Amino acid sequence: MKQEYMINACNGKCIDVLAGQSITVIDIEGGQVVDFFAEQAENPDEFLSTGVTIDCNESLRLNKGDHIYSNLYRPMFQILFDEVGEHDLLHPCCRPEMYDFFYHNGEGHPNCFENINQSLGETRTIIHPVNLFMNSKINSDGTISVEPPLSKAGNKIILKAEMNMRLGIAACSVSESSCNSGSCTAIKVMIED
Repeated sequence: MKQEYMINACNGKCIDVLAGQSITVIDIEGGQVVDFFAEQAENPDEFLSTGVTIDCNESLRLNKGDHIYSNLYRPMFQILFDEVGEHDLLHPCCRPEMYDFFYHNGEGHPNCFENINQSLGETRTIIHPVNLFMNSKINSDGTISVEPPLSKAGNKIILKAEMNMRLGIAACSVSESSCNSGSCTAIKVMIED
């Protein structure tokens, strides 16, 4: 069985997945970041942790075959296929305060923090997603620069769910920088048994 979900630009969605199902995330037009978060279906206190993922993989990069881990050091996903190979594990979800800090326009600005919280029906105080397709560069002096995503129209990543989960996924809302190549577009998610 296959289910398809469209997530419009600057919006989020909750999607339920079962252990063993595959999750395909598609950048429809190219150059669009996807904030990808998850929690264990029966216990929302177990959730995706980018910090634990960095720790367990001993890497700031995700590669085919790698796992994405929960805050309890259990594998949540395995990467089965990846056409882009550049994803960000460092940045938290964009939020009104971030827009105020960098762009002075936070009030009323759509943001992934609120989109994911609303889609999951929660009030997490901070969300550290895997920012799929986000192209963050760590420079030799330790500074970080956000470059345009490398993803082209139709590029995808496929993950296998390792447990029953609720996904909170958002099409990133940042149009003020190179994060989404300067404009925000829709994404597609497919769930297959």
